[in-house]
Amino acid sequence: MTNKANAKKPSVIIIGTGFGGLCMAIQLKQAGYDNFTMLEKAGNVGGTWRDNTYPGAACDVQSHFYSYSFEPKHDWSRKFGLQKELLGYMEDCVDKFGLASHIVFHQEVTRAAFDDASNTWTVTTQDGQQRIADVVVSATGQLNQPAYPNIQGMDRFKGKLFHSARWDHDYDLTDKRVAVIGTGASAIQFVPEIMKQVKSLSLFQRSAAWVLPKADRPFKAWEQSLFKSIPAWDRIYRYMIYWKNESRALAFTRFSGLLELFARQARKEARKHVTDPYKLKHIIPDYKIGCKRILISNDWYPAINQSHLDLITTSIDRIDESGVVTSDGKHHDVDAIILGTGFAASEFLAPMTITGRDNVTLNEAWANGVEAYKGISVTGFPNLFVLYGPNTNLAHNSIVYMLESQVRYVMSCLDTLEKYPGSAMDVLPERQKAFSDTVQTGLEDSVWNAGCTSWYLDKNGRNTINWPGFTFTYRLATRSVDTTDYQLLYPSEAH
Repeated sequence: MTNKANAKKPSVIIIGTGFGGLCMAIQLKQAGYDNFTMLEKAGNVGGTWRDNTYPGAACDVQSHFYSYSFEPKHDWSRKFGLQKELLGYMEDCVDKFGLASHIVFHQEVTRAAFDDASNTWTVTTQDGQQRIADVVVSATGQLNQPAYPNIQGMDRFKGKLFHSARWDHDYDLTDKRVAVIGTGASAIQFVPEIMKQVKSLSLFQRSAAWVLPKADRPFKAWEQSLFKSIPAWDRIYRYMIYWKNESRALAFTRFSGLLELFARQARKEARKHVTDPYKLKHIIPDYKIGCKRILISNDWYPAINQSHLDLITTSIDRIDESGVVTSDGKHHDVDAIILGTGFAASEFLAPMTITGRDNVTLNEAWANGVEAYKGISVTGFPNLFVLYGPNTNLAHNSIVYMLESQVRYVMSCLDTLEKYPGSAMDVLPERQKAFSDTVQTGLEDSVWNAGCTSWYLDKNGRNTINWPGFTFTYRLATRSVDTTDYQLLYPSEAH
């Protein structure tokens, strides 16, 4: 590519190097873009798969479908990828597609501001450095800010305390008395693993999770050879996973009665493994299955049944120097506290300060609720594109598929910007509102609206996280940009 050809291509800053950021970078590279920079707050790529290194960390979407369609991996060790293997896959993609020279590590973005006069973004990092680009792509994900519970006295605890997403591998749990607060997706994976080491485990549960068996097993060598030698079989296998997962969307969004079949299966599993009557009574949820994230595990119920695990459903009052005090006044002495309390998923783009047109910040624009056109563009924030944005999460299929759809849409937007050099695209407010209203209407009859509290809901009880339908409808909606959805701004008009 000559400089002349490149001159027309907008410059891009990508924030984050998880699955979304890397996918965006690969597509830019393949389309002949060289003028892009990836800013990463940590010292390595990988996003959630770099951060979550707790024992037993694994994916709950099948490996062959939790990977890029354009970069199949034939030698997955198991049906469901483990953390180290997923991280390795992402690092291999960086090498294969030559992304390393575009990544700047230890660059946590604190703010980004749009300049109306020049139609450019100025991105500031924690060390005070500023970079200017035509386009900003936020690929920070929804699961990058650990949620810390607001429990009185956490700072008084004299033992070891850490969040599961910031696992302390230097601390030996062998023969320790450990408290685990929370029973979400992470705890389901690490509790069975640490049960092998700890002296005792006090598991503090606010509400039980629906847990289904995981259809996981190692791949045999001949299967891996087959995937490699017959690429068509690899593709067919991937399609089969896709349609099997996709069929579940009907249960979540339209026919929630179908989910009762899964509830029966979960109850049966619990009864098979948990013999303690108190534990069995409290480990099965009282809310409709699917209202919160459904989890998959083969060793959760056997772990719960072990005699050195104490299931505590009384609410926590406070933490003191030596342990946890519940609201009934009982003191639970422990050496270590592990927070399995999840992520601040509905706080999109936090803690960055993003300032758009007329000095309006994203927090101000979203004061009444988070919304984005197609989950990607936000009115008043021209040339800012959000990957894995509002209402693009899934409960039934692979987020990597959604990210590829979003990246294709952003590439289509960049093609438009290339045709109109110096311009900026600002989505029309009425298009954003119409899209958001359609999404919220679609969510009204979904199982996520069945009355439980979950991380899908924001503080106003609005579901800003999930996509209320099939992923193929989302892909069709994002296959290319319709420029009539946007106002094209030129520097002279942008005042």
